[in-house]
Amino acid sequence: MVLLAAVWFCLLFGGFLLGKPSPRSDRRMPLWTRIGSSGVLAVAGWSWFYIAMGTDADLFSGLIATGMTLGFVGDLLMARLIPVARHVLAAMAAFGLGHLAYTVGLATLVARIPPASPRSCLVALVAWLIVGVAGWWLVVYRRSRQTKEVWLVLLYALFAGGTAGLATCLALQNADFAPVAVGAALFVLSDAILAAHLFSGLSFRLIHDLVWLTYGPAQMLIVYSVPAAISAVT
Repeated sequence: MVLLAAVWFCLLFGGFLLGKPSPRSDRRMPLWTRIGSSGVLAVAGWSWFYIAMGTDADLFSGLIATGMTLGFVGDLLMARLIPVARHVLAAMAAFGLGHLAYTVGLATLVARIPPASPRSCLVALVAWLIVGVAGWWLVVYRRSRQTKEVWLVLLYALFAGGTAGLATCLALQNADFAPVAVGAALFVLSDAILAAHLFSGLSFRLIHDLVWLTYGPAQMLIVYSVPAAISAVT
């Protein structure tokens, strides 16, 4: 698992450091290093599931692996390596289902590890849902036409907020889950930057690299939360 993490690191950060700027200067990372890093995390997710089989964390690890695999599919769709007519909408669906898998997985842990302060857990969940809705309103709703896609982004924002809220709840209960909470927060940040680019026209130098440099570590921290789960429930 350490080797897989090292390969992921080399692909993501090596692609950024050694890649050449695109003609529009919006990224340095080559396509193959971006997609490769995501694929490695999908392999890592299912490897952790195999390791967790027979423990009380097997359901959690399976849902995390499923969520990462859906994220990988979303990456393939965004890169148009899977040919579909409305690739952004299809990718959004894949990422949204991935967040749903993460949310359900984290909820199973919250149910098994009751928080010392249920009120704090509820506050964390509500706060992140508010962040998701507020970000959607500021970045998407106010700055684009009110199409069906805009309302689907709201649903996606709620899924992402739910993931971050439950991850924060677990971190408040057990410091070993702090990395997954950081990962979920980075995922929200990455989504916000990408949404601003897609729906509000935000653009600056290396914007796509910034999306990946927040998204990649976010996924890695979530996938590699399985050891903390195994320790917490056994």
